[in-house]
Amino acid sequence: MLMALKFKVVPVTLFQQNCTLLWCDETMHAAIVDPGGDIPRILSAVEKNKLIPQKILLTHGHFDHVAGAVELAKALSIPIEGPHQEDQFWIDGLSKQALQFGSPDMVEDLVPDRWLADGDKVEFGKVTMDVLHCPGHTPGHVAYYNKEAQLAQVGDVLFHGSIGRTDFPRGDYHTLISSIRTKFWPLGDDVEFISGHGPMSTFGYERRTNPFCSD
Repeated sequence: MLMALKFKVVPVTLFQQNCTLLWCDETMHAAIVDPGGDIPRILSAVEKNKLIPQKILLTHGHFDHVAGAVELAKALSIPIEGPHQEDQFWIDGLSKQALQFGSPDMVEDLVPDRWLADGDKVEFGKVTMDVLHCPGHTPGHVAYYNKEAQLAQVGDVLFHGSIGRTDFPRGDYHTLISSIRTKFWPLGDDVEFISGHGPMSTFGYERRTNPFCSD
């Protein structure tokens, strides 16, 4: 039997941010992407699917994607990997982000166990995912891609019918569009992707129809 990558999207917090459980269906070892909060909900999904978490993966340093990472890492005794170190200024300013969102008690200081760079690999069970550095929304944003499953987790770079905001500090519209066109489109039209918010789509559908980055 061939190994298969399975996933479950768990929307969390008032931002309905897509925390994603990714796992190897042979070993049940899992990665948890962007645990932005609602840790009991995430843990319940882990238990319901009988998963063995191995690591937390972060796409970028914004509060709604990372606020629960430390709490979850402590609860499960697993490391935190990502994002790219260019997002360290967002990570270092997490307490300030929390205050801006009116949630000063929701976040602990975060120091990733491993910063990621373009071309790195992350592994859980028998699954290997490629790391793609995709700046624009934030300078250190990364996406995760598995060729065998034709699946990517792209955070807030690309959405169904839209793209990530570029009006945050060190965001840049032209850089974001370049990331989408040079990192995502070459992977193929059939690749499904999970965004940081909202429904799934495919790179092909967005390449043809997305008003911000279609051909």
